[in-house]
Amino acid sequence: MTEQQPQGQQINIELGEKEAEGIYSNLAIITHSPAEFIIDFTRVLPGVPKARVHARIIMTPQHAKLLLRALEDNIGKFEMKFGEIAIHGEGPGGFGFQPIVHDEKVH
Repeated sequence: MTEQQPQGQQINIELGEKEAEGIYSNLAIITHSPAEFIIDFTRVLPGVPKARVHARIIMTPQHAKLLLRALEDNIGKFEMKFGEIAIHGEGPGGFGFQPIVHDEKVH
């Protein structure tokens, strides 16, 4: 008897009506522990001093790294087709998807 190798698995993904509308975000706060990465998506609007989290995504470190690779791949494909994406206001003090540095003290 021979073993059959599994063919590429297909997953049927359902997109609900509410989720299909999407959520606009111009700020992501990323935190992590040894077990997971947490990405909170929010939006900062002019004249509004407060922002709330509109979506929270929790994933394993392995899935976070796979997401990073998928984003890099897709951004590369986008830029090949449409040109380089310019980042305006890049640097300290700007808003948007920027790393937040946490100083952790070990006791």
